[in-house]
Amino acid sequence: MKKAARITKNMKIGEVIKNFPETVFTFIKYGLHCVSCPMAAGENAETIEEAAKLHRVDLKKFLKDLNKAIR
Repeated sequence: MKKAARITKNMKIGEVIKNFPETVFTFIKYGLHCVSCPMAAGENAETIEEAAKLHRVDLKKFLKDLNKAIR
């Protein structure tokens, strides 16, 4: 799969981590510690937007930081 030019709110967490492993620390910074847990396969099926809502994270800032991590 070709890497996307940027991370969007509709991308799945698992897809982002697979294609951009450098984003793991950004997920952790925002309190999404489960991204590194093998038991969290269900959450990895969530979109970035869904995870932001669930964890009460500012979506706009989160996306900005995720995209900054892949530059």
